[in-house]
Amino acid sequence: MNTATVPQQAPLTLVTGGSRGLGRSMALALAHQGHDVILTYRSQRAEADAVAEQIAQAGQRAAALALDVGRSDTFDAFADAVRGVLAQWGRDRFDHLVNNAGIGVHAAFADTTRAQFDELVDVHFKGPFFLTQTLLPLIADGGRIVNISSGLARFALPGYGAYAAMKGAMEVLTRYQAKELGARGIAVNIVAPGAIETDFGGGAVRDNPEVNAFVASQTALGRVGKPDDIGGVVASLLAPANRWINAQRIEASGGMFL
Repeated sequence: MNTATVPQQAPLTLVTGGSRGLGRSMALALAHQGHDVILTYRSQRAEADAVAEQIAQAGQRAAALALDVGRSDTFDAFADAVRGVLAQWGRDRFDHLVNNAGIGVHAAFADTTRAQFDELVDVHFKGPFFLTQTLLPLIADGGRIVNISSGLARFALPGYGAYAAMKGAMEVLTRYQAKELGARGIAVNIVAPGAIETDFGGGAVRDNPEVNAFVASQTALGRVGKPDDIGGVVASLLAPANRWINAQRIEASGGMFL
């Protein structure tokens, strides 16, 4: 009797905005956890290709695809590009979607322009909403979706009202997605990072010593977050042992403003 078993495929995760910052950390953490990764970039192809190479060095497959999450009119073409990668890898579905790509806009409520507001809506709410909808046929039953929020949806700092409002909308949407996609066995959660040392929003948390010290003083663990703090959370959330977590907001802020 032949007792040989067919090797299982590695889990495949799509991470938007995976060329830099938090997305890069997520993509690499997932690769080290045994995931193949499709990562997206908006304009920095060289950075995306470098992350893909690091994933390959970790022994996993990787592909970098261009995507502007603020352009929902391009999502059908992007889905076709994803289908192309899947076909090359002998698959017709991917397992997990991480809606990470984003931008930072700092403006007081009274000064926020309609153009800034519209850009935030397109990138942080309309984009993830319709990108996920477009990719649903390509997400495997029993798969998982991770959206990204912000600690700013819980606590308030002047200048982030519009940005935080979009993240609050994503938190509500996450619960609805979990409810409506549950019939397919798809779990949906949202991770809310605190202040992280990246170039996001001009890099103030990373580069301004006064801002960095203030954030650290308001964080229970006594320091500002690093990208790998968030990459590790997302990778852990997508581990098989955590498949029963669903419809949850998971803040990863080190305990800011408790």
